[in-house]
Amino acid sequence: MFRKAAVTTVSNGSYLQGQANGRLPSMDSGQPAQEGKVVLKKKVTLLRGISIIIGTIIGAGIFISPKGILKNTGSVGMSLTVWTVCGILSLFGALCYAELGTCIKKSGGHYTYILEAFGPLPAFVRVWVELLIIRPAATAVISLAFGRYILEPFFMQCEIPELAIKLITAVGITLVMVLNSTSVSWSARIQIFLTFCKLVAILIIIVPGVIQLIKGETQHFKNAFAGNDASVMGLPLAFYSGMYAYSGWFYLNFVTEEVENPEKNIPLAICISMIIVTVGYVLTNVAYFTTISAGELLLSKAVAVTFAERLMGNFSLAVPVFVALSCFGSMNGGIFAVSRMFFVASREGHLPEILSMIHVRKHTPLPAVIVLHPLTMIMLFNGDLYSLLNFLSFARWLFIGLVVAGLIYLRYKRPDMPRPFKVPLFIPALFSFTCLFMVALSLYSDPVNTGIGFAITLTGVPAYYLFIVWDNKPKWFRKLLDRVTVTLQILLEVVPSEEDQKS
Repeated sequence: MFRKAAVTTVSNGSYLQGQANGRLPSMDSGQPAQEGKVVLKKKVTLLRGISIIIGTIIGAGIFISPKGILKNTGSVGMSLTVWTVCGILSLFGALCYAELGTCIKKSGGHYTYILEAFGPLPAFVRVWVELLIIRPAATAVISLAFGRYILEPFFMQCEIPELAIKLITAVGITLVMVLNSTSVSWSARIQIFLTFCKLVAILIIIVPGVIQLIKGETQHFKNAFAGNDASVMGLPLAFYSGMYAYSGWFYLNFVTEEVENPEKNIPLAICISMIIVTVGYVLTNVAYFTTISAGELLLSKAVAVTFAERLMGNFSLAVPVFVALSCFGSMNGGIFAVSRMFFVASREGHLPEILSMIHVRKHTPLPAVIVLHPLTMIMLFNGDLYSLLNFLSFARWLFIGLVVAGLIYLRYKRPDMPRPFKVPLFIPALFSFTCLFMVALSLYSDPVNTGIGFAITLTGVPAYYLFIVWDNKPKWFRKLLDRVTVTLQILLEVVPSEEDQKS
């Protein structure tokens, strides 16, 4: 079920291969398997690349995280400073990933870059923690925001039942996974539409905010840095909230093999997207404070809706709908991208081989998409929104910092590697140091959630030796796993990709 990158650990011929007509051969037919052109195609253009990045970044963060940042910074001025610094840091990280994406033209994002720089063990630990913690928790966080905002118009005068939020969230998660399992093209088209909806939602907030500033509504900016002083314990959590709101700039690197002209389109899509998002985020937060005081913002459970109610009257009912669509787009983009990490990890032998197979007709990595569904549901019904945010941030930023440190390492290890796009060395140095410093401080400021994340991350080490290194597994166990894989192939109608069959 697990395989090594170079040598498969299953018996020859134990898996079904696709036929040229897009059908699976019958197990009992005795017909030889024929190679079919079942591959992931290059369908990500520059516009679709921009929509993946913007559409994934602008999700729940800008509508939820202002509360977390303000709470942990203590003042309006410091919160706006954190938003600006997080935008600059995210741009630095995005530029580093642009260099990695143009010199390592493989899908998989973080996993692939760690594999290239540091070898299979840390790469396996990365994909292990992504599968167990980061992606299910991140999807649950974004999805809970989707559930809350889509129900907001129906519960304007009362509290929304938590069970109702989680049930509608579960429906949204299922719809996203069905969409990504059905069609790459339709998933990309819907992502472009949802990205447009996100930008409209942002403008609905920014334009009235600018009008308020023109009218002289600046009372909440007086003595902007007055208030509770930011503590050493609070600042890392404030940065976690801010960096979470900007997170998503790395997702285009997860689908590098599906990007048209990646040397040009990856850096261009990243730079355009980050400029749009950073300017939009800072202006959105300024707009909030033209109408909502710091104390009112902390008491609000839906900041964007509270803002709209003050300025737009009945039109405010449209705001939660736009926000819900924004969150749905972030869910869609995240699942679309991260499923490719699991696909590549399986192709390299670090996850069950079924995850590197593609649907014979739809040409989607169906198993890599749906594997997240049960884990996300567990996170959804057994976690608090902000606890999940802090819980996943430790492992996420630890490995992102390691990836960018790997860029520096590759500069010296492989100096002759072609680098169509190259950043100054101080940018990856500053970004990796910042990530690792935040992770270290989080061990002190939030030891429980960080400790849980750290402990589960370490379980990847014995798992690597058990599933990957240990070759002498019992014969009956290997046959059982082979049989399970073939059965899943028949149920899901998936086969190895054409590249895998040739290799």
